[in-house]
Amino acid sequence: MASLGIFGQTQLTAGSLDSADRDEAEIDLALMGVTGPTAPFLSGDYVVFTADSNARYVGLAFDFENYRHIHKYELKTNYDEEYNVASKFYVYVLKLPKDVQSFNYRMVIDGLWTTDPVNPEKNYSPEAQLIVSHVNARREIVRITENVPAGKVRFIYKGKSGQKVRLGGSFTNWDSWIYELTEVQPGLYMLDLPLPPGTYEYAYYIGMNSYVDTSNPQRVWSADGKAASQITVN
Repeated sequence: MASLGIFGQTQLTAGSLDSADRDEAEIDLALMGVTGPTAPFLSGDYVVFTADSNARYVGLAFDFENYRHIHKYELKTNYDEEYNVASKFYVYVLKLPKDVQSFNYRMVIDGLWTTDPVNPEKNYSPEAQLIVSHVNARREIVRITENVPAGKVRFIYKGKSGQKVRLGGSFTNWDSWIYELTEVQPGLYMLDLPLPPGTYEYAYYIGMNSYVDTSNPQRVWSADGKAASQITVN
């Protein structure tokens, strides 16, 4: 093990279920049947980490945060039918960032850095210059048009491969020749566009035809009487 200062200055993040948009029902389902320390496992968009209860403090840090934040495990106690303690262990539930499909992490046990003793998957991290624990979080990611960081909207169109898909809306005075989406994988088109706060109408264009955004259920009628999609930027 190595001392806590090995990654430089760190920030402690209290609480294991610390994602603002977490689904409590999905988390309860993920923890059902877990009775003790086990290798990390994927449940929907969550990864469940566990640790032995003998330690006084357990935390972990992730490579996608550059190991700058330590997230604290919480102690979980299971009881039998007579309300006697059946098992006790630490748990941390991670809400996966949307585009993270695999990641490395390090644990902190009683002030010392270490790999996860219940996870056999390990990698060498050139950035940390250490052996680190690894999780394969590959899963199907549902792509939808949505607000993303830096005041941008990520516009998504799904269709046939090889098309030229344009974007027009109230933010372009319905000129559809300013922005064109990029095909990021076969049949999936994407454009990140900065927009100031407000509510906007838009549509996709292929040739001279316009199409609503099937990933966005919000619909309106545009000024020329055609169906369009609507999104609000906060």
